[in-house]
Amino acid sequence: MSSTLTPDSELMYLLDRIAAQDDSALKALYESTSSKLFGLALRIVRHRDLAEDVLQEAFLSIWRGAGSYRASLSPPMAWMGLIVRSRALDALRKRASDRSDVTNEFDEELAQTLEGDSPNPMDITQASEQAFALHQCLGKLDHKQREVVSLAYLRDQSHSELAEQLRLPLGTVKSWIRRGLEQLRQCMARYV
Repeated sequence: MSSTLTPDSELMYLLDRIAAQDDSALKALYESTSSKLFGLALRIVRHRDLAEDVLQEAFLSIWRGAGSYRASLSPPMAWMGLIVRSRALDALRKRASDRSDVTNEFDEELAQTLEGDSPNPMDITQASEQAFALHQCLGKLDHKQREVVSLAYLRDQSHSELAEQLRLPLGTVKSWIRRGLEQLRQCMARYV
């Protein structure tokens, strides 16, 4: 190649050689145009790694399509720029589609979670509020009532088991539980 060729003539010559499957011509074309084409890709996709992928795809398209290049239709840089632009827009569409797929997958998972038998966020919130209310109301019982109610319901002990464990008469245990539960009902009613 002589040095009297214009930049466009030089690029057209390289494209002709690439059309004939000349690897060294592709390397020379890459060395002379890749920085400008990379800049174009980067302006479109705005991410360096994605722009690098776009440039690689564009040069693959140039390799495959060099035989279809027509100098009478456009200058070589404009033709290659159009390929880069096309690949960059494809990459943006693919990226948006991938994000859409992730969003749809998340929406489906959320819908299944909300439709299932497992507690949903509202159930969890209500349970948390009820637990707080119960804790507050238990705190208002006197110590003896709180102890027998807690043992009866949290440890699932019968009245007679409690009477034996606490060494109290059965009637006393029943009375404390009955009064404690009545106070709890009244207190919890204020939270509902």
